[in-house]
Amino acid sequence: MGRVRIAIVGGGTGGHIIPALAVARELADRAEILFIGTNRGLESKLVPEAGYRLELITAGPLNQVSMATRLRTAGQLPLALLDCMRILRRFGAQAVLGVGGYASGPGMAAAILLRIPTLAFEPNAVPGMTNRLVGRFVTAAAVNFPPAMRWFRNAQVTGIPVRPEFFSMPPMDAQQPLHLLIFGGSQGARILNTLLPPLSPTLLQTFPTLTILHQAGARHAEATRAAYAASGAPADRWRVEPFLGNMAACFERAHLVLARSGASTVAELAAAGRPALLIPFAAAADNHQQRNAEVMEQAGAAAMLTEATLQQQPEILAQTLQQLLASPERLAAMGNAARILAHPQAASSMAERLLALAGK
Repeated sequence: MGRVRIAIVGGGTGGHIIPALAVARELADRAEILFIGTNRGLESKLVPEAGYRLELITAGPLNQVSMATRLRTAGQLPLALLDCMRILRRFGAQAVLGVGGYASGPGMAAAILLRIPTLAFEPNAVPGMTNRLVGRFVTAAAVNFPPAMRWFRNAQVTGIPVRPEFFSMPPMDAQQPLHLLIFGGSQGARILNTLLPPLSPTLLQTFPTLTILHQAGARHAEATRAAYAASGAPADRWRVEPFLGNMAACFERAHLVLARSGASTVAELAAAGRPALLIPFAAAADNHQQRNAEVMEQAGAAAMLTEATLQQQPEILAQTLQQLLASPERLAAMGNAARILAHPQAASSMAERLLALAGK
């Protein structure tokens, strides 16, 4: 008898696909894995790079988009559903994991119609649109926050799957030169790309050993790089990249991470035991990024500044960064508090649930 066949549907941002890849790695020796995604998301790059098979469908966004985009996406859904049913049948899927994103809706709907056992993954306290729609029809669910359990059948709190190299990371080395990692998510964050370059000369002058690594997103990397250069900051002490592939190595060097507060970013900070200054994306659905940041702040693992605060008092960003970087004891305490929030068994727990579902 061949290995168990498990399909993973969804993608889009790193927050969707990176946990999916962590689960796939847990299953690699025991199951054959197929990803179903779109060419619009990071899965089209990261899944093949990781060595997994990827089938593409055409699907787009429905939530927080224009009426024209909604109508276009609605017109794509019947064909996307049929494509997913065809792919799942041909693959012989015995269980399907939905991780959110454009392909997750038609993929999970196809699995439900084909009576294939399904596991929905929900990293946020309030489920996204796809999971709210399919939640009561799925076989089981894995969630990060207990309040999300009420949206699903057979829900279990597993945490967010994170790559094992984050958990094996040593504590910060206070003897090493200071390093600030600025991470705006896989697509970058405009507010970070705009505010940080003008602040960099003062930060670098205040802290003579400080270096800065800034992920700006593919569309904004050149403009952000130009802004740093125009600021007069010493060119050998800052670097701007469109995308950071080896995020674990970047976290390991960091004494402080300035970031958005998407669920996967928060989970990686916890696994790595790294302190953070979090700026939630104000337009995130159901304000879930601020809820994630509040959990970290209340635990003493991070500081938080809202976009509204920065728009009214932009100078507070420089003040907060300076206060944090000037206090290695506080940074160490925040890192320790972050580690307490980690879920080292999240990927293996989800993998075991998928194998159990496939066995039924």
